[in-house]
Amino acid sequence: MRVTGINADRRWSESMPAAYEQYLVPAVFRPFAGDLAARAAALRPWRILELAAGTGVLTSALLAAVPSAEVTATDLNDAMVAFGSARSPGAVWRQADAQRLPFPDEGFDLVACQFGVMFFPDRIGAFTEVRRVLAPGGRFLFNTWGPLGAHAFEVALQAGLERAFPVDPPQFFRTVPHGYADPAVVATDLEGAGFAVEDEQELTLQGRAASTADLAAGYLTGTPVRAAVEERGDGPAVRATVIEEMTARLGPGPVTAPMTAYVFRAGLNRSPRPCQGWV
Repeated sequence: MRVTGINADRRWSESMPAAYEQYLVPAVFRPFAGDLAARAAALRPWRILELAAGTGVLTSALLAAVPSAEVTATDLNDAMVAFGSARSPGAVWRQADAQRLPFPDEGFDLVACQFGVMFFPDRIGAFTEVRRVLAPGGRFLFNTWGPLGAHAFEVALQAGLERAFPVDPPQFFRTVPHGYADPAVVATDLEGAGFAVEDEQELTLQGRAASTADLAAGYLTGTPVRAAVEERGDGPAVRATVIEEMTARLGPGPVTAPMTAYVFRAGLNRSPRPCQGWV
């Protein structure tokens, strides 16, 4: 099995959510969750569907920012759903594939997704499903990471991985989280699914972690890169190399670094669809 391939890059094991939650959520994901939840609250939704909810960092922020709304949180991975439902019990949690949503048409007035659309194999297909479950006037609100070079934590991490794996280093961060970093491509995919982009913004926030050791622990044990480390069979040596490189680039800690994302708000495109089958 080639651990740097796309299948390994998308796989999450049952033991990963705890590391992801402990080390990565506070440093990397919580700042953007607060931003996205505030944008959601400004839309005053009543029925929110969250896709790729992970361990529930955005879910919790939505519940706090829009307390009157009904929040349904979904994730493809059962381990994430189990962890997230315990972390954010105020939402209804369901295992669901974003490309085949188990919900009726027009059931939600907001669909939100934090750093999840990059993982969808068929993005236009998933966006089409989002369009189907949105009620008239509904909105699709989500963010994606910018280029790898605009995320200082992960630049340092990738450099460490390339030192630890001189031959065929894992490319997960370059090809998946940062592999959907062209706003024009995202906008084209949205339009292909029947959306009109209402707003697109570049947003840079500061990530803060107690140490590079904590960041390395989160990235190496709480993401699909874990498969590459386990296959190599020398986890402690890999972690030591990654920490050394990250510390050289970021300092020993506490560490602060900029992270850039793009935030999109899209509405339903009500332009007439081409007629098919008329004679």
